[in-house]
Amino acid sequence: MARLLPKRDAVIIGLGWTGAILAQQLTEAGLNVVAIERGPWRDTASDFNIAYIQDELRYGIRKELFLQPAVEAMTMRNNAAQTALPMRDYGSFLPGHGVGGAGVHWNGASWRFWDGDLQIRSQLTRRYGAKKLTGLQLQDWGVTWNELEHSFDQFEYLCGISGKAGNLKGQIQAGGNPFESPRSRGYPTPPMKMSYAPSLFARTVTELGFHPFPTPSANLSTAYVNPLGVALGQCTYCGFCERFGCGNYSKASAQTTILPVLMRKPNFEARTECEVLKINLTPDGKHARSVTYLDAQGVEYEQPGDMVLLCAYGLMNVRMMLLSRIGQPYDPVSGKGVVGRNYCYQTSAAARLFFDGKNFNPFIGAGALGQTMDDFNGDAFDHSHLDFVGGAQINCIITGGRPIGSRPTPPGTPRWGAKWKAETAKNYQNSMGFASQGSSYPVRENYLDLDPTYTDRHGRPLLRMTFDFPDNDIAMSHYVSDRMETIAKSFNAKSWAVSRLKKGWDAVPYQSTHNTGGAVMGADPGTSAVNKYLQSWDVPNVFVIGASAFGHNGGRNPTGTVGALAYWAAEAIATKYIKSPGALVPA
Repeated sequence: MARLLPKRDAVIIGLGWTGAILAQQLTEAGLNVVAIERGPWRDTASDFNIAYIQDELRYGIRKELFLQPAVEAMTMRNNAAQTALPMRDYGSFLPGHGVGGAGVHWNGASWRFWDGDLQIRSQLTRRYGAKKLTGLQLQDWGVTWNELEHSFDQFEYLCGISGKAGNLKGQIQAGGNPFESPRSRGYPTPPMKMSYAPSLFARTVTELGFHPFPTPSANLSTAYVNPLGVALGQCTYCGFCERFGCGNYSKASAQTTILPVLMRKPNFEARTECEVLKINLTPDGKHARSVTYLDAQGVEYEQPGDMVLLCAYGLMNVRMMLLSRIGQPYDPVSGKGVVGRNYCYQTSAAARLFFDGKNFNPFIGAGALGQTMDDFNGDAFDHSHLDFVGGAQINCIITGGRPIGSRPTPPGTPRWGAKWKAETAKNYQNSMGFASQGSSYPVRENYLDLDPTYTDRHGRPLLRMTFDFPDNDIAMSHYVSDRMETIAKSFNAKSWAVSRLKKGWDAVPYQSTHNTGGAVMGADPGTSAVNKYLQSWDVPNVFVIGASAFGHNGGRNPTGTVGALAYWAAEAIATKYIKSPGALVPA
């Protein structure tokens, strides 16, 4: 029998980026808020101490900061004809575990999805006709750029993002991204100082007529105090961002931007190492009344709340909705249902170049230190005579030449032995790379649901992922790889190799922790699980915030847009829902 606790105004499930933002904004609005986090407390000074955080074996290889399958596994398959099997180790993507969530190991690339992303079906249909989208389940997000831009701005100024604006109020700015949608003001801090590889990349692609610009970075170029009064330090280019927390207070995360303020508030409480089992609904299924969770000792509690905010990692948001019977599960055969619909990933390829006599010093790096070009991203180029839609950014980002993971060798090198060792030593300094990060568009056959066979340690069905790269995205990636071949040749390197994406997504090698969709937002309850304010259509006192709301994935990292949606939802709750609880009517 669960122990019943006193009621709170809002119960938040998960204390990562979205949970922290929602808690901060709603406590400012006067609500009494509790956040329930499955993982442990994580603090910069004690958990990411500079004396030991740069331990690649512990964090980069053994994945100490990540979700382990013993806590929550998933089953995976490429298509519905296969039997999904549980993965015993997370490989292709790495969900975070503990306070801060995946934002702790975030590299720091902070992007805004464009206006054309938010209205993707309308824009592509206008430009190319509906036939161009045959086979794709693309849909508008239900929110416009003009509505969301302020929320992007809030997140960037919370984090102190370092970058160069490319479009200020409709005026294209030299040195920035000319393809971005108009922003109201520039970035809060200037771009990072570039090392040799991204500088060479920028010079080379500029000579080819492209438009490189500094990658917007949450690894701060200078010291900064955010609007909450929290001070962040200047990045030291240590090369330990990806898979690591930042011991220097110079990578934006919940720990370095919000929690120092939030944790002092009397109307906020965080309960860590507590796993939510389900959201409890009223008998008619139209209202959430509480959540049931287990603490670290296995004691079961029931926490009532006027609102429940699902702020876990996107995949876990979808699973919790399915377990709690919130919304109709998606059926790929009939095409009906919304929870689990439009699961998307990321479509990427890479180029590696080898030189003689270069000195790239790859150990001087940061998670988002680099240059990017968007000439082939989204709808920045004409697709009229192409057999696909979508695109990819091309990045030269130096995340750090860490000794275990950074072993560049040219094609034909043995995978072990004396020759491999010699080529590793020879090419460590003399190699550089760049990569594409491409869009992932929804198709009927890619979705999330509950596995009919496998359960977790609490007896609940595991999340089942059915995914393969759609033909549209394969064609897009090959087109961009062709452009990358042209770019690679222009470096006059001794040798180079450009990868080409193949059909058959493999869950084993790491690719990207950019999982999106499954509880998508929109204006039509027949095709979306939440409305434009990220409020459940079926249970209006439940809000579902995260990349689960994306109707598709664009050719860029999702974190900046996740942060913007968190501010957007918080504003709707504080200014609309609190005053008149119930289904929010779109403005």
